[in-house]
Amino acid sequence: MTDSHLSELRFDTLDIRDDLRSGIADAGFEFCTPIQASTLPIALKGHDVAGQAQTGTGKTAAFLIAAYQRVLTMSGGDTDVDDGKQKQPKVFILAPTRELAMQIASDAEVLGKHTGLKIALAYGGTGYEQQRSTIQSGIDVLIGTPGRIIDYFKQGVFKLDQVQVAILDEADRMFDLGFIKDIRYLLRRLPPPDQRLNMLFSATLSQKVMELAYEHMNEPDLIRIEPDKMTADRVRQAIFFPSNEDKMPLLVGLIREMGVGRIMVFVNMKRDAEKVEDYLKANGIDAQAISGDVPQKKRQGMLMRFLSGELAVLIGTDVASRGLHIPDVQYVINYDLPQDCEDYVHRIGRTARAGAAGDAISFGCETYAVALPEIEEYIGHKIPVANYDPDILPDLVKPPHRPRKPRGSGPRGKPGGGRRPPPRGRR
Repeated sequence: MTDSHLSELRFDTLDIRDDLRSGIADAGFEFCTPIQASTLPIALKGHDVAGQAQTGTGKTAAFLIAAYQRVLTMSGGDTDVDDGKQKQPKVFILAPTRELAMQIASDAEVLGKHTGLKIALAYGGTGYEQQRSTIQSGIDVLIGTPGRIIDYFKQGVFKLDQVQVAILDEADRMFDLGFIKDIRYLLRRLPPPDQRLNMLFSATLSQKVMELAYEHMNEPDLIRIEPDKMTADRVRQAIFFPSNEDKMPLLVGLIREMGVGRIMVFVNMKRDAEKVEDYLKANGIDAQAISGDVPQKKRQGMLMRFLSGELAVLIGTDVASRGLHIPDVQYVINYDLPQDCEDYVHRIGRTARAGAAGDAISFGCETYAVALPEIEEYIGHKIPVANYDPDILPDLVKPPHRPRKPRGSGPRGKPGGGRRPPPRGRR
């Protein structure tokens, strides 16, 4: 880790409350990152912000600090007022994935440790009654994903009429996952835009994201941090051109060469994630595949093992490429080149975060090499070509056959009860 990614703006020069400064010190922050230096002075004055920056550049701390300062200032610092009514959320944060919501909440706990503000999470997959009970007990900050939040809202578990700060994180991913109707439903139930502080952050600010910003924000300041520099300076990129038959031996050989370190492998489809997991395990490499339909408890267990260094390789479809805050990922391997240019940027953004260095290696195989020219045009440069000797690729142990569920079987054994499989291509 180096400090070359930081700006010259110190947090202690900003007009921030002392209890919030203590949380910033606990987090080990001294100098702002560029996105923090550009957005915090604006948001702290009460102006709306739509910010674009590469992943891993400190967006979460930027919007949390501004949100806390706003709420604490408006309340006079008294977070324990008891008028006999349920305390309703003052800060409302929407995220596209469970993992991102959980990471925001973790950062919020550290930064808000000395403020007395109560934080709650609402996301699908687990903890339904526990989350519901926590929110009903009265909270200041509500962080979650659209589906679960709408569920609780329609039940009357909480209200949105007292929200003072509204935040959308990874707004472009919200569109990708089809949440836009849910987002508009929730934003229309908040106080008017000019009666709250609004912040929108995203790795990309597309036209559709900006339309959302101008519809539900109050003349936001648009902040772009190196918008034309689509990939981090410190990511060392390379591409191999293996045959489809050589892909798996090349992957195993590379991972063995890499040795100890966090490695993320990306594939385009869930069935390929399972195949890669099976081959890596059969050849002595501890690996697990994470995708959208993995149960929440199992997902959290995988991430904890990966974060602790116990799990060597995490395999993901594009559901894992955004929203996962995993520090110190040394290598990202695109086993399949993504079919969407932005997904390439988000995938390799898992490494070289917050000033660290990292490597992103891609396979331009017979199936997906067609996507390369568009990716290179999007990032603005050619990806350096790496070569390998097919004669020295390792011989692999073939994994045992993975049993497949009977066609048409669904939950509780009801025929046809499962979801319709997604179309071929991106998942």
